Amino acid sequence: MKPLLYLITDRQLLPQKKSNSTLDHLIEFIAGAFAAGVDLAQIRERDLSTRELFFLTERVANLARNYQTQVLVNDRADVAAACNVGVHLTTRSMPAQVVRQTFGDALLIGVSTHTLAEAREAEAGGANFVVFGPVFDTPSKRAYGLPVGVSALQEVCKEVQIPVLALGGIKLENYEQTLQAGAAGIAAISLFTEAEDLFNLTGRIKGSGRLYERDDHSRV
Repeated sequence: MKPLLYLITDRQLLPQKKSNSTLDHLIEFIAGAFAAGVDLAQIRERDLSTRELFFLTERVANLARNYQTQVLVNDRADVAAACNVGVHLTTRSMPAQVVRQTFGDALLIGVSTHTLAEAREAEAGGANFVVFGPVFDTPSKRAYGLPVGVSALQEVCKEVQIPVLALGGIKLENYEQTLQAGAAGIAAISLFTEAEDLFNLTGRIKGSGRLYERDDHSRV
């Protein structure tokens, strides 16, 4: 299977366009990412009101029906369930087990993890996949400590049965290291927002997927 590509949104990092609102620009960017072949997209716009988040999620979910892309909402399982999309849980969210018990087996659940113990807990709680990192140095995560490194990623990939996506400082120069370590794919913000051509980006990464074949991608 080819590597899974997980887009995490941050509209503040997108080049601004005077012709439309930031939300319209974000939706336009997400639509382009869907067309380019991303597999998952997390709506991570934490400053939005619940009403704004709901309508944004609805619009993105409607767009996703035309592609092979699954949508998740950061933290808000209630909004995710209402819009019939998935939820991505952080270390500050409700545990995966609670969300699974509350919203049922059909809800797609991804969980951010930073240690093997957290990854195991997420798997035991019913998560469909985990995101592990930061693998490499990234400015947005420096306040939380040093990167976990490729060896820690490799250990998690060996110890859990659900797909593990690498996160943190992922660039074209280093993403192959994460796949070689056993990651099912990569998750990123700036890798996508800074890309001059999303089609070229996704094509380059997915073109190498045959080298790192895994059997468990169907779980996501």
